[in-house]
Amino acid sequence: MPDRLDIATPEWEGEPVLTLTGRIAEGDAARVVAYLDALERLPTETYLNSPGGSVYDALEIGRALRAREIATVMTASDICLSACPYILAAGVTRHADPDAMIGVHQHYFGQNTVLPAFIAVEQIQRGQGEVMEYLQDMGVDPLVMRHALVTPWDEIYLLTPAERATYRLASEPESQG
Repeated sequence: MPDRLDIATPEWEGEPVLTLTGRIAEGDAARVVAYLDALERLPTETYLNSPGGSVYDALEIGRALRAREIATVMTASDICLSACPYILAAGVTRHADPDAMIGVHQHYFGQNTVLPAFIAVEQIQRGQGEVMEYLQDMGVDPLVMRHALVTPWDEIYLLTPAERATYRLASEPESQG
């Protein structure tokens, strides 16, 4: 998996699709927005495969996708962990194969040896509030955050297909039958 988000627009059945693969690094939101702005024809779907990364960039990428009314999709072999589910949440429709892995955990901000604890806690709580508001804006039940808040930053809580549906984070793709 790439160390930095790989952005591509392959054609699928004659239509462009956006693929976001790899770790979400600081500055990737600006890269995705510039990439989308340069396209002659916007994709209608974004395929995600990411271990996560920068929460701020994930939120901004999500806002960019929503503003352009792009759906989010995950196939059976895809993962979307840590900050990636915030991008998944942005899709105007959100589909994930039941075998796709979608996981959450506490946000990791690194060890802070400069700020007093009460200021660090305040910043973390402010960030969590922003994420919850973002999820609400995207039509996802912010209660999905309860799994993230109780799962240590160095572990992952994998959401079941039923939980994804309950929180309106993703539904299973409709059968082609």
